[in-house]
Order: sequence, then C-alpha cells, then structure tokens
Amino acid sequence: MRVAVLGGGAWGGVLAALVAGRGRQVALWEPDGAAAEALARQRSNARSVAGFRLPDAIDVSTDLPVVVAGRQIVVVAVPSQFVRATLRAAAPAVADQPVVVCASKGLEPATGSTMAEVITASLPDARAVVLSGPSFAQEIAAGLPAALVAASTDAGAATLVQSCFGGERLRIYTSDDVAGVCVGGALKNVIAIAVGCCDGFGLGESARAALITRGLAEMGRLAVRLGGQASTLSGLAGLGDLVLTCTGDLSRNRQVGLALARGESLPEVLARLGHIAEGVGTALTARDVARRLHVEMPITGEVAAALHEGKPARDALNDLLARDVRPERV
Repeated sequence: MRVAVLGGGAWGGVLAALVAGRGRQVALWEPDGAAAEALARQRSNARSVAGFRLPDAIDVSTDLPVVVAGRQIVVVAVPSQFVRATLRAAAPAVADQPVVVCASKGLEPATGSTMAEVITASLPDARAVVLSGPSFAQEIAAGLPAALVAASTDAGAATLVQSCFGGERLRIYTSDDVAGVCVGGALKNVIAIAVGCCDGFGLGESARAALITRGLAEMGRLAVRLGGQASTLSGLAGLGDLVLTCTGDLSRNRQVGLALARGESLPEVLARLGHIAEGVGTALTARDVARRLHVEMPITGEVAAALHEGKPARDALNDLLARDVRPERV
C-alpha cells in the first residue's frame, strides 16, 4: 500500500510517520520550499511538533504530481481553505478511484461545504474518508493512546483507513455518518474559542460546562440539517473532540479565546500562534451557513461577531447570558 500525505505541518508530518510505522510506503508533499528542505534534511521544520523527527524512509517533495502518482491512499492535511485547490492540482496525477482521507477540520469559506463535499467535487471518482476525533498531534507523536473515527459512505474505504492507521495505541472506529463527523470536527473549534474566552474572563467551571453543552447542541442541530445524525455528535468526532479542544492547553483555538479575553487583537494572536486556528475562519462560515439554513446557533454567531466584526469578547459572552430563557433543546 503506497500512501501520499499532503501537508508537511504538525498533523501531516505525524500522520506520515504513523503510516510509515505501519509498514506503508509514504511520500510527503510540502508546498513551501524552505519547509520541505528542512523536512528532507533535518527531518523536521518550524511547524513540526517539538522533538518530532520524520522517519528517513519518507520521501519529501514540493512536486505534487510526483508525490501522488500511483498512490492508493492520499491523505489531505492542509488547512481547510486550501483543500479544494490542492486536490484539483493533484487530480491529473491521482490514481483511479483513490481513497482520499481528509484530516483537515473546517468548512470551506467560499461555499460552506464540508470537507467530504470538497473531496467529491474535486475528485468525483475518489473514495472519500474523513478522519476525525480527539487528537493532539504532539500526543500522537509521543505514542500516547487515542481514538479516532474514519467516516465514509464507502464501508470498504473506511475499513482500509482503519487498518492502515490504527494500531495498539491508536484505536480507529468507522462510521457512515460523514456529515455528522465533518460538522463535529469543524464546529468544535468554534466552541473552543468561546470556551477560551469564558475561561479567560474567569467565569468558572460551571459556565464552561454549560457553554460546552450548549455548543454541542448547536453542532447537533447543524449536523442534522446537513443530513447527519444527532447521535454522532455524542461520539468521538463530536463530544470527544469538543471536550479536548475546549479544555486542552495544546488547543490553538482555546488559546485564541484566552488571548481575546486578555484584550489581544486577532492579528496579534494569530501571529504569535504561528499556526492556523481553524475555528477563526470556520466561525464566520458556519454562522453564514446557519443563517442560510435557518439553524439557531447563537454561540457560533457571537464568536463570529467577536472575531470578525469587532465586537468585544466580553460583550459577546454577556449577550449569550442575556438570551431569553426557554425549554432546553438538545
């Protein structure tokens, strides 16, 4: 089994190393020349997990057609806004009916599409799989135990990903609810920004728990509206990833919220992080999708206002608290 991994950042590098450790032949594409050279020579770059070393057996290249040619599995680990362009550029060299595994978590800004929809539109013959769940690249790289879910309408493709990536320390479940898994992976980042603000303002653990719970309800409403199953949001790609991203100190999206509570501007926060926080763009896209589909998502709306419309983060949280009380809907 020959595997291509597209994206040489923290998650892409760790996934490439993981698959290579399972005995697969792996090639890694990194579009930035300097970053690719660092990976090829030093086996790490500035975006790699601290202390991470890419196995010597993995070929690194900036030549996308060369990396994907003849590969049965193509793993996409670039930021969500670049997934469509990357797959379209790779399309002429991609093998017939490849299994395309998307490890990116977000909604496409221009269209509001899920990552599975982007794969299908870009590579109609591909067997699309979405890989999601509670996972920090640093912990996976260290060999700590974790569990993910591989979602696809093609059961054989999901099972293939399960066997290719799974092992003693990484348990992978399968699912056929692609929409639910996509929404869970994308929206948990938005809720984590809100929770970061809540914690940054010192509103307490009770408020944090309430925000996580109501955030999960929002995620479920959008998932169902897009054809997913509410029960999926109680699983790894929903509640599991949400809790990790909202409470783990390695969460970039949580760090964005904490910084906003300190009064830092968004450009300052993102420059200091040095990595993309997917929830920043997804908040605005998800809010627009929710409005178009008439899905009530107040937390997402307030996060979008704080990030993109200049609304003070404290005002956004206060407006959430001031909403009319009503029967709980989950």
